[in-house]
This record gives sequence, structure tokens and C-alpha cells, in this order.
Amino acid sequence: MHTAADLKEYTYKNLAQMAKQRGITGWHSMRKDQLVCALAKKKKNGRTNTSTVKPAKTVQASKGPNPAVAPKKRTTAAQRRIRKAQAEREMLRDLGNDGISSTNRATDRVVLMVRDPYWLHTYWELTSSSIDRAKAALAEHWHDAKPVLRLLRVSSVREATRNEAVVREIEIHGAVNNWYIDVQDPPQSFRVEVGYNTSDGRFYGLARSNCVTTPKAGSPDMIDGNWADVMKNSDRIYAMSGGYSENNAGIDELQELLEERLRRPIGSPMITRFGQGADAILGRPTDLRFSVDVEVVVYGMASSSAYVTMLGEPVKLGPDGSFTARMSLPNRRQVVPLVATTADGGEEQTIVLALERNTKVMEPKFREIGE
Repeated sequence: MHTAADLKEYTYKNLAQMAKQRGITGWHSMRKDQLVCALAKKKKNGRTNTSTVKPAKTVQASKGPNPAVAPKKRTTAAQRRIRKAQAEREMLRDLGNDGISSTNRATDRVVLMVRDPYWLHTYWELTSSSIDRAKAALAEHWHDAKPVLRLLRVSSVREATRNEAVVREIEIHGAVNNWYIDVQDPPQSFRVEVGYNTSDGRFYGLARSNCVTTPKAGSPDMIDGNWADVMKNSDRIYAMSGGYSENNAGIDELQELLEERLRRPIGSPMITRFGQGADAILGRPTDLRFSVDVEVVVYGMASSSAYVTMLGEPVKLGPDGSFTARMSLPNRRQVVPLVATTADGGEEQTIVLALERNTKVMEPKFREIGE
């Protein structure tokens, strides 16, 4: 018969053995303090039985060491630190999103989106059952497996499964469900795969994303601002990430993700207006306001030390001499001079753009919603 204070003198292994002998349910998953409470409660209920397990202090008093019992508290504390470190490593290895995802999905999902010519953003939701399958498949190699994102270069979006090459592997960890990836030499097509690398060189894949194509550097398809602006740029992101291309496997998951975040349909304009989005416009005013303006994006390269102007206004150069400038395009013909001058003013070069806009407003058409 022992009190809770006496039980605390036992090692974790002793307490677990006692709990097993006394039929305490769930003993194998309990911590030491939980085992002490469970055994003490069993004692109070009058259901204790004689145990062959001896406390650590009794074994210490006997002749010769007993390897089954830790002789000192210092060893027990070391074991606790080891178990804590093992639990932390296991948490970092677990990519299951059950605790951080905003949705309760029954299937895995990996979505890849274009941020700009040099950055991609990927988001994943993986279920615990997928992680359990990975543990079973990797067996003894699970304990040294490292979670990774595989970045794959796709030579053709339409032939994605036949023309892929691994660009690099990025080590990730649990407790996150998204990652930014830097890429080079736009335009190129990519997809990502989430999985585990083992020490014997194997890769176990969990899920694959859709394919995306980065825009040309300096093109008007670049998305300005921070990723916080993704909502207002969602339609452009959807298009740049392959939303309107044919035979792009996985794009449905991107559409589903954006629709969850935006709470509105994403996709083909006709489907959005007359399909899923039809209910949203019922009861709204029937008058349609519609206007269009045009903005021109001018981009190019110059010597990094040059002084560049457009229409007499200075243009800021990047560290590599690249520049991007925007200007409104009125409904007329105009000439736009761009002038580059060396830092000492000894050389000057001018490029003239002749631009013309001719806008026509057509007669409106009317149709019934059900058409």
C-alpha cells in the first residue's frame, strides 16, 4: 500500500508495469504523473493487489544493481528530456493538418499558386490517415524520415506526367501548411509534391499539386503588392496558375481553395455568372454599369548606372538595370519618348513608342437569366 508521494519515487517503467498488472486502462499512453494519479485512485477505491514491483529506493538498498530500475532521479530526469525531444521531433515530422486546417477534409489537397515571375506559393492539407500510411510504408525508416517539398520543372503543362524533372527539395516541418518557393529563369512551368525522404535515398510522396507557369519578368502579368493582396488578385492568380488551361490536373483543388477563402465562385466567367453565381445576382438591380480604361506597362533594361526618363519623368531602375513604368493610354494616338543617359551625360539614346487606342462602345444586349 503506497501513497501518491511514495509512488513518485518509482521510475516510469516501474509505474507502467504496476498499472499494467492492475488493469488500468490506457496505461501505455500515460505520462508519469498520470500513472501516479491512476494508481493512487485505484488504491483509494480498495482494488489494489500485491505487486512484485519494488520501488527504486528498495532496489538501491539491495546488493548489486538492478538494470531494470533507474538508481537515481537524475537518470529519470534525463529520460524525460529524451522523451520530450523525441516527441518534438515527431511533431516536426508529422505533416497532418488536422490541428491547423480551417476545414475538416477527408482527402489530401496540395495547391500551387503563382506569386510573381520569381515566387510561388504552395498550400497543403494532409489528413492523419495519410501520415499513418506513410509510417506503415516506411516502417523502420520512419524515424529518420524528413518531410520535404519537391519542386518539379514541367516541360509542358499538357504533358506534365511525362516531362518532369526535380529542381530541388526543400525541407519543411509540421505545424505549418504553406510555403513560399523562389524560382529562376521565368517563364517556366512547375508543380510541387509533398512527401518524405529517407536515409536510404527513397522518396515517399503524399500528394501532388496542379501545374503553374510563371510569367515573363517585367510583364503586365506580374502581381503588385504583398501576398496579403491575394484576395483582390484572386482571378489573376487563378488564371496565372493554369485555371483556364486544358488538361491541368489538380486545378480543381486550386479553384476549391480560392472559393473557400473568397466565399464566391471562381472559374469560367459564364459559369460564374449564369451557373454557380446565378443565385447571387437574383434580386439585384437590373441596370448594368460598365466602363473600361487602359493602362500601358513599359518595361526594359538599361545600364544600372544610367539615368532613364519617360515623357520627361525619371524612371527608377532596379539593381540590375531593369525597369517597369506605367502610364494611362487615352483614346487617341500619342508618341512616348524614353531617353537613357550615361551617368556623366556623355552619351544619350532615345527610343520612341508610337501608341494608339481606338475604343468602340457596342450596343448592349439583354437576355434572361435562364438562357
